[in-house]
Amino acid sequence: MIIRKQKGFSQGQLGKKIGTSGDIIGRYERGVISPSIDVIIKISDILEVSIDFLVGKTNLKLDPKTIRRLEDIQNLPNEEKKQLFKVLDALLRDHKTKASYE
Repeated sequence: MIIRKQKGFSQGQLGKKIGTSGDIIGRYERGVISPSIDVIIKISDILEVSIDFLVGKTNLKLDPKTIRRLEDIQNLPNEEKKQLFKVLDALLRDHKTKASYE
């Protein structure tokens, strides 16, 4: 598992953190067995990625800070969301334009 290695965990270390063995982690990674949803939640929390990323449904790695920000945005009143999205859209457009000239 690439993300496990990027975070600096061996199979044994990750296994210990979630209450299992490194051998079981290896079996999960090879697709020999599938973890329960409880185990998936523990692994995603430890590796600080979303469950969707962990199970291959997205390539988007969302760290906990980003997730909290998205939750905060979701809770804003609609008018404030619209304003925030206008600013974000402008910043993203400017970044893409700048990147295309580099």
